[in-house]
Amino acid sequence: MKQFKAKRVLIEDQALEYSLGRKLDERFKEEGIPVEYIKSHNRVSPDEQMSPTALFNWTKETLVVGVKKTLRFKSCYPSADYRLVMNTSCPGKCEYCYLSTNLGSASYLRVYVNIEEILEAVKKHIAKGEGKIVSFEASSSSDPVAVEHLTGSLKKLIEFFAKEEKGRLRLVTKFAFVDNLLDIKHNQHTRFRFSINSNYVIKNFEHLTATLDERITAARKIQQAGYPLGFILAPLMIYDGWQKDYEQTLKKLSSELTTTRNQPLSFELIMYRFTTRSKKLIEARFPNTKLKLDKDSHHHKGFGKYVYPEEKAERLKEFIEGRIRHYFPRAKIEYFT
Repeated sequence: MKQFKAKRVLIEDQALEYSLGRKLDERFKEEGIPVEYIKSHNRVSPDEQMSPTALFNWTKETLVVGVKKTLRFKSCYPSADYRLVMNTSCPGKCEYCYLSTNLGSASYLRVYVNIEEILEAVKKHIAKGEGKIVSFEASSSSDPVAVEHLTGSLKKLIEFFAKEEKGRLRLVTKFAFVDNLLDIKHNQHTRFRFSINSNYVIKNFEHLTATLDERITAARKIQQAGYPLGFILAPLMIYDGWQKDYEQTLKKLSSELTTTRNQPLSFELIMYRFTTRSKKLIEARFPNTKLKLDKDSHHHKGFGKYVYPEEKAERLKEFIEGRIRHYFPRAKIEYFT
């Protein structure tokens, strides 16, 4: 797959006070990408008269370069202790994506250039842990690997956490651009997780992301580079032939990786879900979607959220966990939700 290249770039005026902001400004001009300067990265106004599909595509082709002013850290349960936001959104067009739903018309990509200030805030927050390990999730609002070729921020994050005795970094990606991260010192303080799924789910719902083969190849590179490695199977879907498909996914994964006692793999399992709001947005953006969005056939968990009925959810959980234990007997299953 190709690396993301914006069709248009909006740069916050204050971002030009930082070296990365100036570097990106020069780069985009050299590449002939239209650049516009704005007062605030939070005040981007696309043409709301566009159709939902056209507006969504516009946001996914737009890059905003800004300065992150809020340097507080929100909880990120169950993935980590806190969220660490270096960029927002991603170029992928996953139909079910909760982030695209939450962002709405603000699904455009944002990268933040005040990296040193963000890292200084992280350092202070780790110190507040009073000697306990403090973990940060770098993928709660984005896929940092997808824009690493532009910012280099993830490399700096990994190198920063390598030196933090009580700090740990976690990230998850659906992209395979990891080569610039293989030869850096990470001190095993960063856990890389790859979001994987059956070929059916990836091909039908995870548009503009890496293929399953590309993700597994990237995961093997990360494992060989000594990083702690994990996988997120999400969203786990029930459809005709799902057992066979997930069996093939896990079998292929096991054939490509090595298992060690010192660095056991981790798995996080998240079943398919949707909300009343996401149902409306998905149907508007993807009028021909194959996603199952029938409320009557799903269990209402409250707050407008729908998941598989308890019997189906338990069957899904037992099958996936059983196959993981079969192919990866030393792996840790962190949670099923």
